[in-house]
Amino acid sequence: MEPLAHPHRPSFESEQRRVRDLVLEMGEMVDVAIARATRALVDRDVALASRVIRGDDLVNARQADVHGHCLSVILTQAPVARDLREILGFLHMSDELERMADHCVNIARIARNLADLPPLGAPVDLHILSRTVAEQVRDMLNALVARDIDRAREIAARDDRVDRIYHRIVDDILQLMVGDSRNVYPGTQLILVSMNLERIADRVTNLAEDLVFLETGAVEELG
Repeated sequence: MEPLAHPHRPSFESEQRRVRDLVLEMGEMVDVAIARATRALVDRDVALASRVIRGDDLVNARQADVHGHCLSVILTQAPVARDLREILGFLHMSDELERMADHCVNIARIARNLADLPPLGAPVDLHILSRTVAEQVRDMLNALVARDIDRAREIAARDDRVDRIYHRIVDDILQLMVGDSRNVYPGTQLILVSMNLERIADRVTNLAEDLVFLETGAVEELG
């Protein structure tokens, strides 16, 4: 469906592009934060973990920019139909991405807490979970750029794989904790890391639902 004619169309479309670019920029920041937080955890890099935590301020600033632009468009240009749907969709996307960044901060804080402690008695596949989740984020951003709702649905369907990896990691960590009480605290912290990564993947599914809504106006449950 073509957008309705708008008396200030050039300005309106410019604002829409700006909002979309800000949301994509937030997504790229989240992608980087996932990789850095995981590397900080694995490498016991306190400085890198602190960098992830400080970087959250920039994500929050971009979210505030999105909210400001969207509010300005709604108040000054009274968008209707698809235009309003797009603005509301990007608003919700920015909120989801901000929460993803918060999950990365949680991981970075855990990385700092564990940096001086001995590792678990055996490795767990956190790097696989992290890589899979980051891939979900990147693919979702590409679907957003292409406005590809079929791709968005396919990405959301892959959340089952993330869940399987997550549950396997939790099971592995629990076994290590049962086998050696020294693994209880670090194991608990690594389960929290896994939970934060799994929650990021859940929010990717929410982004997929937002894109379907933006493009079709239909509220579709993809989880």
